[in-house]
Amino acid sequence: MQQAAGPGEDGDEEMGVKGEGEEEDDDDEEEDDAEDGYYMDPCPVPVVASPAGRAASTGRRRAREEKERTKLRERQRRAITGRILAGLRQHGNYSLRARADINEVIAALAREAGWVVLPDGTTFPSSPSAAAPPGPRPVMVAASASPLALPTSPALPFRGISPVAARPISHRPAPACSVLLSPPRAASRPPADEAVPDGTASHLLAVPVPVPMDPAAEDAADVKKVPEVAPRPPERDFAGTPYVPVYVMLPLGVVNGNGEVVDADELVGQLRVLKAAGVDGVMVDCWWGNVEAHRPQEYNWTGYKGLFQMIRELKLKLQVVMSFHECGGNVGDDVSIPLPHWVTEIGRSNPDIYFTDRSGRRNTECLSWGIDKERVLHGRTAVEVYFDFMRSFRVEFDEYFEDGIISEIEIGLGACGELRYPSYPAKHGWKYPGIGEFQCYDRYLQKNLRRAAEARGHTIWARGPDNAGHYNSEPNLTGFFCDGGDYDSYYGRFFLNWYSQMLVDHADRVLMLARLAFEGSNIAVKVSGVHWWYKTASHAAELTAGFYNPCNRDGYAPIAAVLKKYDAALNFTCVELRTMDQHEVYPEAFADPEGLVWQVLNAAWDAGIQVASENALPCYDRDGFNKILENAKPLNDPDGRHLFGFTYLRLSKVLFERRNFFEFERFIKRMHGEAVLDLQV
Repeated sequence: MQQAAGPGEDGDEEMGVKGEGEEEDDDDEEEDDAEDGYYMDPCPVPVVASPAGRAASTGRRRAREEKERTKLRERQRRAITGRILAGLRQHGNYSLRARADINEVIAALAREAGWVVLPDGTTFPSSPSAAAPPGPRPVMVAASASPLALPTSPALPFRGISPVAARPISHRPAPACSVLLSPPRAASRPPADEAVPDGTASHLLAVPVPVPMDPAAEDAADVKKVPEVAPRPPERDFAGTPYVPVYVMLPLGVVNGNGEVVDADELVGQLRVLKAAGVDGVMVDCWWGNVEAHRPQEYNWTGYKGLFQMIRELKLKLQVVMSFHECGGNVGDDVSIPLPHWVTEIGRSNPDIYFTDRSGRRNTECLSWGIDKERVLHGRTAVEVYFDFMRSFRVEFDEYFEDGIISEIEIGLGACGELRYPSYPAKHGWKYPGIGEFQCYDRYLQKNLRRAAEARGHTIWARGPDNAGHYNSEPNLTGFFCDGGDYDSYYGRFFLNWYSQMLVDHADRVLMLARLAFEGSNIAVKVSGVHWWYKTASHAAELTAGFYNPCNRDGYAPIAAVLKKYDAALNFTCVELRTMDQHEVYPEAFADPEGLVWQVLNAAWDAGIQVASENALPCYDRDGFNKILENAKPLNDPDGRHLFGFTYLRLSKVLFERRNFFEFERFIKRMHGEAVLDLQV
């Protein structure tokens, strides 16, 4: 946070701290003077009151003296408040305005501790785990000449927000500490014993600091205490639980288009740190656009050979993704890797090889499933192109399979390497939580839709919905997705059945060939977590993505069945998200990531397939890691089911900041079923 003012802005006038009713004090004094027998005019001349008036003013004079004592106490309180504000602004790195009052101080401290403070003062925890840790905590009081106490150990901040710089940092050594980064710090923190008794906050107090008070004012002091915070529920102990391997995704562009490992020396240092922390392996994207870039069936694996050799020397495992999509244009994409040049050349003359929306906009992120069996790629079908690529990889890296270095191959089946339609592309203006659009308007999918409608006997149904809105629509504002809308009509059920079956059929065709190419190896498929609008009847965002999962139908059971057919694992995302957090940020999205994760995991387990997971968004805090652990090892599951692996998104310099890496290392130990100490950094 940026400092709002200089460190020397203390005192009543500079700090702008004013008690309630202070502006009225001068007027009250004039009234009291008049009541005591004096009238103040521009040329003050005392006017003596009658004896009866003097007798009547005796009680009022005593009240005036008591009022003067009260005003003196208020000035003392404001002076202390001014010093506290100056100290917090100078050393605590709080963004407080020059004329901040005590309410803003309390609100800033509450927000740092992970609480939500609304403009009207309503305060509540951001999530159940944002409450205070167990055990007694000192009570925060309004600024006054009374003992002041602040929380002894602040709770974790909101997910995605860096820790406040003034928090105490332990000197606990970390492995390969030369790679670890310290988070930015605005000012050094003096020792706790340098607290000034008069209320000057020279740093964030770690323990309650008593402030001496005038005994004469102690009895009259009106100290208003803030209610104590409910204690944080104790963390679940994962010691002795099943071992769940943890992998880390490498950067998207770790191998560039020239077949070189980017920043190889730095990468080796980071991998050594991960290995020392207990990470089991890494995940690498093998980009179709880099390997088969210029001519059909000419593969350049040079960069990946060098990278895999580095990983093998560090005794790490490998998860490899067959990435048949382009990189760039989606959330988290920091490099641009298009489809192979020879494929894009075909696309210029035949743009129907790409997914197309109702307006005719082409999405070049991946090839349409309509050409899976069409020989439009220099005499090959799309699935033949995918098979040749996978077979080349298997032959080229045979020794890594034989030695067990490659533990799993993830098969890219759609946008972002996930089994889904590219229904919510940022390049076409989509923004969360828009419902997206159906992607079935290329001529190959339209031909397939016409055949399906004719087979059903209703040729008029050979069309996409004309009332399904646009990318950023809300379900209730469309005729197709609203409650009681056309999605549940005879036509709607026909169309959604066909649309989702195309997704399942594509998975079936590609996985059949992947099983041939990688016989005897573990293969997996990633399914995206489309959790927005999950609390509505239609589940509109899932429908446009190809998951026919309205409130009255299980759309993930058919996907689990086809994965079971080829003994493929399911890798699901968004396991770190909490429904309450989503509701606080986007209440209009009616999202329910926890409900979606529970449905998908159980659909897979019921089908008898293994389930892995990964986080959908960057995660560095304990609250997010705890949610992953809860999903990885469900409490009191009668069958003892658990995830067989977790992949962390993604390797970056932010992960190696000391506080973030401490939480990540602690998370790894708990995923491995080891006991951990409840330490803070």
